[in-house]
Amino acid sequence: MSDRSYSRRSMLRLSASAASAALLPSELLFATTVSSAGPFAQPNDARLGALKDLNGYFPFTPSASADEWNKRKATVIRQIKVACGLWPMPAQPAIEATVHGRVERDDYTVDRVYFESSPGLLVTGSLYLPKNVSGKLPAILCPHGHWPNGRFHDHGVDEVKRQIESGAEEFEVGGRHPLQARCVQLARMGCMVFLYDMLGYADGSSLTQDLAHGFKTQRPELSSPEHWGLFSAQSELRCLNALGLQTWNSIRTLDWIMSRPDCDNSRIGVTGASGGGTQTFLLTAIDERVAAAFPAVMVSTAMQGGCTCENATYLRVNTGNIEFAALAAPRPIAMTGADDWTVEIETKGLPELKKHYAMLGVPDNVNAKYMKFPHNYNHPSRMMMYDFFNRTLNLGAKEITERDYIPLTREETTVFDSAHPALLKTAETEVAMLQAWDSASHKQIQDIAPGDATGLAEFRRVIGGALEVMIGRGLPPAGSTEFEKTSETARDGFIEFTGTLRLKSHGEELPTVYLLPASWNRKAVLWIDGEGKSKLFSAQGQPTPAVASLVKAGFAVASVDLYLTGEFTDDGKPVSQMPIVNNPREFAGYTLGYNHPLFAQRVHDILTLISSTKYHEQMPEQVHLVGVNGAGVFAAAACALAGTAVTSAAVDTQGFRFATITNIRDVNLLPGAVKYGDVPALLALCAPAKMAVAGDTAESAALATTAYKAASGSLQFINADATDMVNFLMPK
Repeated sequence: MSDRSYSRRSMLRLSASAASAALLPSELLFATTVSSAGPFAQPNDARLGALKDLNGYFPFTPSASADEWNKRKATVIRQIKVACGLWPMPAQPAIEATVHGRVERDDYTVDRVYFESSPGLLVTGSLYLPKNVSGKLPAILCPHGHWPNGRFHDHGVDEVKRQIESGAEEFEVGGRHPLQARCVQLARMGCMVFLYDMLGYADGSSLTQDLAHGFKTQRPELSSPEHWGLFSAQSELRCLNALGLQTWNSIRTLDWIMSRPDCDNSRIGVTGASGGGTQTFLLTAIDERVAAAFPAVMVSTAMQGGCTCENATYLRVNTGNIEFAALAAPRPIAMTGADDWTVEIETKGLPELKKHYAMLGVPDNVNAKYMKFPHNYNHPSRMMMYDFFNRTLNLGAKEITERDYIPLTREETTVFDSAHPALLKTAETEVAMLQAWDSASHKQIQDIAPGDATGLAEFRRVIGGALEVMIGRGLPPAGSTEFEKTSETARDGFIEFTGTLRLKSHGEELPTVYLLPASWNRKAVLWIDGEGKSKLFSAQGQPTPAVASLVKAGFAVASVDLYLTGEFTDDGKPVSQMPIVNNPREFAGYTLGYNHPLFAQRVHDILTLISSTKYHEQMPEQVHLVGVNGAGVFAAAACALAGTAVTSAAVDTQGFRFATITNIRDVNLLPGAVKYGDVPALLALCAPAKMAVAGDTAESAALATTAYKAASGSLQFINADATDMVNFLMPK
């Protein structure tokens, strides 16, 4: 047969003309199938459906036991940290804060505060302190959310009148300045309260509000490997995003508050609404120092957060905000819902959280209440919050009632003045801040390069742990795959058959071809080509010389069309861009915060093929992996995650580096890949599996060389020639 592209038309011809051949027992490696499928159709693969986006459905299924939950909890926390660029956690040196411009009120004071959370990245805010209170104070952090002008927010005269008429507010002053209102009341209840800016809001500097929260279009002038800004492919490759920077500011704010001698570090609360609610539950999830949390109008099984500062690649792949709230357990958490995406919190989310908390033995430590108002943090919501913290932080307030206060003017609120000038918010400031962060991260990763067995274990924990998040899946367990045969043809010395390999649990289907020699040596070679399985064959329909030599030597050979290559496409050619969700804003996190990168999906396919081979009932003695023609790096990543299932691997990297990617829709974009060591790190994680690498050298992949030495493994560098790869696989 001359056409080996395996289009739908050619598969129909193949199926119709296939010979029927009986297989001997030793020839059954790939022959266990479901009933024959008949004529081939396009893969019925779940991934070909609509991509998930922030408006999807995100339910939470409680774990059956504390042990099961603790494993899941560790996995989700690591996923959040990787998404935020905080795995491993950056250094947290002592903070030197500037505190100035105190404003005196009747029973509380307000200080202006700013400090660097990292070079060039500022935290700015207002510190409320109660007067005439002795001893250490409970502290409550208040990330404000997306209220216009942030800490300077003023509803205005007309709006507050409407709020009072609707019952949303009780007093004019508190209703006009609801962010200040909650800080004043909590200070009057004996708390120190820090209301701090989101990126770009009010005094929040380094980045503008329009950039951090309103980004829409990629900036070519800030997208090169040498000169890049936020939201570029280069920042994605380092897991640098607005969400992560804001979360880091929250962590460093907690560091600073707890360093104060007047802070009771055992009584730390966090509360915010909307985007501030997102910060509240994320900070609580990843930082056990938070004792109680009250995220308002944000936790939901519905919309997960629409702002660029609430989304990040990997963040909600197979998880969501209800589970993020569950990470607070067993610590107390309470939530409000409103006439927005949180309207169903009492019936969708709270019952599961109640079950979750009950399983952990603290059923009363979670609560949520829907209040019939538009999106808000209004008086009824604040009253619920005051009562919550009064109980959970043991504030001891006998009666909780908001009363009027003198609101701060903008001049009294801003942290900047002639003696304390603001930083310029320019593109160069942005680039310099990101470069400083990247430099510190690079050094941190370099410091865990494996030098011995102990170092290798830490390298695998950190870099391997990140890769597990980035790929999002390990080796499928035994019994999770099935093969449905479409055709079977007796060839010269081997049997060729085709069909569909399925990963049942994920609804994935892979067009597959197998070549089974008449005398099988109980070894299998999985030959992965970046253009698909048709590349096993020449234009004349015969196996290529390299593949033919493997079959002649007794190896069974298998190949698949990786996702969106071969039969997944109408023309048989791999797609040229990564699919994206229907969102006009050019931010990768809107797609990759909910869906695996295409690179990862192709690695999934290789892992599926490895699993189906390794755990086949004929129990092959060896499984070898080959990656060529653009699939070498996919194969390396699969080998790194497959553990002992792969005996050896031969990959041609073609000298590829993730660091060269400048397009957020590049099919090989794997966010975090540059942060975590690029291609040499993938090769290093394959140790000690026997490995041959083309396209690189011992010098260009020095990290892999070091890791293999630490693992006492075999790593060699060969020419980018199929014959050399075959020779590597042949028994010596």
